[in-house]
Amino acid sequence: MKKLFFLKQVSAYWQKLNMPIAITTLALFLTGCANLGNVPESRQATALEPPATASPSPIASASDTAKASVKPSAPLKAPLVRPKIEEGAEPAADIWVRIRQGFAMPDLENNLVKDREEWYAARPDYMVRMTERSRKYLFHIVEELERRNMPTELALLPFIESAFNPEAVSSAKAAGMWQFMPATGKYFELKQNVFRDERRGVVESTRAALDYLQKLYGMFGDWHLALAAYNWGEGSVGRALAKNKAAGLGLTYSDLNMPNETRYYVPKLQAVKNIIAQPESFNARLPLIQNHPYFKSISITRDIDVKLAASFAGISLQDFKALNPSMSRPVILAAGTPEVLLPWDNAAQFLRRLEEHAQKPLASWTAWSVPKTMKVSEAGKLVKMSEAELRSVNQIPNGMQVKQGSTLLVARQGALDVDVTEHLADNAQMSFSPEVVLRRMLVKVQTGDTLASLASRHDVSPNNIAAWNKLKMPVALKPGQSIAILVPTTSSSKGSKTAGKKSNTQQGAKATSGAHTAGKSKTKATAKINKKINN
Repeated sequence: MKKLFFLKQVSAYWQKLNMPIAITTLALFLTGCANLGNVPESRQATALEPPATASPSPIASASDTAKASVKPSAPLKAPLVRPKIEEGAEPAADIWVRIRQGFAMPDLENNLVKDREEWYAARPDYMVRMTERSRKYLFHIVEELERRNMPTELALLPFIESAFNPEAVSSAKAAGMWQFMPATGKYFELKQNVFRDERRGVVESTRAALDYLQKLYGMFGDWHLALAAYNWGEGSVGRALAKNKAAGLGLTYSDLNMPNETRYYVPKLQAVKNIIAQPESFNARLPLIQNHPYFKSISITRDIDVKLAASFAGISLQDFKALNPSMSRPVILAAGTPEVLLPWDNAAQFLRRLEEHAQKPLASWTAWSVPKTMKVSEAGKLVKMSEAELRSVNQIPNGMQVKQGSTLLVARQGALDVDVTEHLADNAQMSFSPEVVLRRMLVKVQTGDTLASLASRHDVSPNNIAAWNKLKMPVALKPGQSIAILVPTTSSSKGSKTAGKKSNTQQGAKATSGAHTAGKSKTKATAKINKKINN
């Protein structure tokens, strides 16, 4: 009441002086003092609203539904905060300053963090390579994090996942900067087909990764647990929490029993965070990365060759692919990829050159749907391309033919001189079948036969014969025993088929000799195909 009385008195005084602006300013100041009295000056709070708890992911196993019933160890007592730069303040000098200003996750302090700090500090060249590689992507990631009001520590996560390499592929087939598995990528609407893999795309994968991290934070209410789930799987973290809860144990990241990779996951991120926060303490050198967009998104309406697009922009093919890593073919399909990323300063040049070529062809390639299962040589004749070129541009393995409905990239000419439709651009898939079809024959074991002698006789491997007959090595064959052998249906294998029939009717050594001769007549190339298919 005293404050209100004082405010009225001051207001009356300033009214006499006809200064309404001063009244407003003073009122806001006093009101602000009343509301922010308990907030430290260095951290003006902005709430981070966790998303609603998501339902179990369909990509998880049935047992993963346990995560739906697992609640965070304790509800958040206060909203997560991060600093907010005051309006009118100077923007951060560089991206590292901006990232530091947005740190909002609780620090993890343990021996594993110190171990990872020492590891990174002992490899300054590696740190320089990683941070230099991040130059193209960091501004966009930080922008997206701030737009969603998420901690900017998460901008450092690609250092841990892929060393900021959008082309990175793990042994488990996770791909891109954010290392999405194929199924997880599909769940988060990252398209994967013959022409592109959005798990590698800069904008697409970042959107999906932040969607996923927000989902996990909504489930667990703790960023450390969310990160553990990003690495280990939400079902695994859910079960670990349930197990600890049942045993009366702690429910924090450090309390859980995890695989080593996950146990080191958050400590790695914390170590990188500490180095970025105080590089001088670790003798680390951070390259200057401007607090400015590195790339600009440009719309395209016509298919265009990748080489031509890079040329129009005045950049190297390598730099173009670094910004557009989701494309896996030499042509950009406007129906499937309506936007390309270009360095900020090169975008205008690209648009100018594109306009200059408005009436000229831009693409050398188009898509063709295979009407029936056929050999590559046959397909090549239909589209007027050599077998070698068709195999190379479509990455068709030797010894394989293309199945009906497959989508091939082919040279534009005649009726095929058209841009690719949206349906093909979005749904193109490719499947193969062996050019050589294998036929099963039965051979009866003769006295003295061994697995090795049969394998040599029919130009296959002993391991193949064992696998075809579900035999455990080492194998002791018995005379009269029937053994199945798969052979290619080539002209040279017809003799083997005849020999096999004679052998099955027990017509003696002559039949065995015939099988031996027929087997030897097969080429080494056919044998390699046989081995590759059946191993």
